[in-house]
Amino acid sequence: MKQMMNMPQNLSMNAPFGLPSTSNPTSAGVPATKDRKMASAEHLVLDLSNPDLRESALLELSKKRELFQDLAPLLWNSFGTIAALLQEIVCIYPVLSPPNLTPVQSNRVCNALALLQCVASHPDTRMLFLNAHIPLYLYPFLNTTSKSRPFEYLRLTSLGVIGALVKVDDTEVISFLLSTEIIPLCLRTMEMGSELSKTSL
Repeated sequence: MKQMMNMPQNLSMNAPFGLPSTSNPTSAGVPATKDRKMASAEHLVLDLSNPDLRESALLELSKKRELFQDLAPLLWNSFGTIAALLQEIVCIYPVLSPPNLTPVQSNRVCNALALLQCVASHPDTRMLFLNAHIPLYLYPFLNTTSKSRPFEYLRLTSLGVIGALVKVDDTEVISFLLSTEIIPLCLRTMEMGSELSKTSL
């Protein structure tokens, strides 16, 4: 972790995505604004690996995720980033039962889930996301029974990740979800959730 914290800020993570170096913003006809956005995304993704900066980076990336082109491949291919997002998910398992999830905890993990939804919806990362069985990490959230708002947001955002997977008519995605416990979990969500989460199914 110390090595990640000491890494240089101007990573060359943009190379796999066909973008030029930030030192030459207008090369290859790429507008400078687009290049600056990518550099900003890279900086925030790097911050995810630093526990002291992660909460702020989660918030910024989740709010601006639609502005960053190819954010999903950047998240997936950046060293330690998916592990950091999964850590955010796993660390709140203990407060699910008995239900002690606070609004602050809920907002933070929902921001992490929003980034995973970005990965789940991108054509270049969807099957990688599925083959890593990452949806299984969300199932405990769908199995919660508390009707409080923090838990409702958690269920709703988790459903958003699952929904991103099934928006594309892919038999492999459907087979994976049917082979797991997603159907009873969705029924549980319909039983326990508000009208908003019920209509998301």
